[in-house]
Amino acid sequence: MADSPKEVDSVHDDKNAIEKDTQIEQAQPDFADADFKRQEKALVRKLDCFIAPVMMLLMLISYLDRGNIGFAATQGMTKDLHLKSTELNTAVSVFYIFYILAELPASLLVKRLRFNRVIPTITFLWGLICMCTGFVQSFGGLVATRIFLGFFEGCLFPSMTLFLCNWYTRAELGTRISYLFIASALSGAFGGLIAFGILYMDGTAGYPGWRWLYILEGLLTIAYAGCCIFLVPRDFESAYFLSPAEKQIMRIRARATEAYSGGSGHYTQADMKRAASDIKSWLHGLIQICVVTILYGFGTFLPVILKYGFHFSTKQAQYLVIPPNLWGALVYFVGARLADRYRARAVSMLLIAPFGIAGYAILLAPVPIGVWYFATFLVATACFLCTGSNIAWLSGNCAPDGKRAASVGILLTLTNIGGVVSGQIYTTAGQPRYFLGHGWSLGCVVFAWCGWWVVRAMYRRRNREKEEALLRGGAGLREGDEGWEDRTAAEFRYQL
Repeated sequence: MADSPKEVDSVHDDKNAIEKDTQIEQAQPDFADADFKRQEKALVRKLDCFIAPVMMLLMLISYLDRGNIGFAATQGMTKDLHLKSTELNTAVSVFYIFYILAELPASLLVKRLRFNRVIPTITFLWGLICMCTGFVQSFGGLVATRIFLGFFEGCLFPSMTLFLCNWYTRAELGTRISYLFIASALSGAFGGLIAFGILYMDGTAGYPGWRWLYILEGLLTIAYAGCCIFLVPRDFESAYFLSPAEKQIMRIRARATEAYSGGSGHYTQADMKRAASDIKSWLHGLIQICVVTILYGFGTFLPVILKYGFHFSTKQAQYLVIPPNLWGALVYFVGARLADRYRARAVSMLLIAPFGIAGYAILLAPVPIGVWYFATFLVATACFLCTGSNIAWLSGNCAPDGKRAASVGILLTLTNIGGVVSGQIYTTAGQPRYFLGHGWSLGCVVFAWCGWWVVRAMYRRRNREKEEALLRGGAGLREGDEGWEDRTAAEFRYQL
């Protein structure tokens, strides 16, 4: 059950009296608002140096390891493993089936199992699987490694999202989640650069270049898993990089967040029911299926499209993925910052999605190759920002914490249905124009754009209903009882 604001304050007062260093507590000055805000901004900048980069690098590495199958396919993997017809597509899709199975349990259990244990462990395990992919000899072996890779990577994103929720406030969270998707965009650029370099290792120790791609990226992931043991703190109280005064500011922020969001982060059966019965969990989830279809289709198959669709050489297909991905990362960074500053989640997606619509329309048209390549920049403009912003929008509009965890879990579970679909729409039979892939992706962007208008109207209506209820004396709204949640909390307002 969600704690009331008064109960949260009393519980934390008792805990502080017993558990916190009383000398530290007494040493804290009575900050004026301006002084506290200045010190809080300095603290957030510090978090952006010690917390956000660790999560960004994890995201980048995970997308490298899942997406390198597209680069490997252009370097001879399909021939060496004797893959037939749609077997490459099957290997891509099976990853997301087990990714789906892992995400909801991870969302619900990671806080109890502790972030500093879960994140390094799953990173090590998927790095090991990635390395082993470099030694597979058949389609069956490839599918087996993709299954395990999907399961362990499926635990990562919900763990990172909820980890960030423990360090940043609701207003700050959107930008930090955007950092994760910026990292995913950068992974496409770095993946192309790495794949281009590894082409020159072809034949080293008797292994083709695509095997070295998996082996080296797997070893890199294992090494970073070891670093995460020291880089991922249990909580802010044990953070090695925070001073006593900064930890006190974190306590104040945590109390304010708990008083607003109404919970401690642990889910209950009631939270699950609230999340499942709230239509916004499913609306955001359906939209996320669509935007993830274009994100994963674009990220995984862009090298294949460049080689077999645009008829670039193998080398060109590796390095020409870099500019569109860098552009997508830049657009997302700017868009997310503006959305945070002006508290306007929907506007950024509603303005950017039409670029993706235009991009896929061009890819379907009989135009010169240079124009097709320009269209990949338009697609990149939309796919990264729309995917990350939709998650941030839902996360910021859920309370208490347990309901947020359950709602995000539902969304992420639905999300990777899009991954399964993306693996099936860019098939060998569709070469060279890939009408099915581009047409399906075009429909997904259009559906998402229409869906955001519906969701925005729903949030506006809910905020208006709360205002009207308050004018009537708060009928139907609650303050501080066990039924507290975003739908009924008088003080909670949905971000638009």
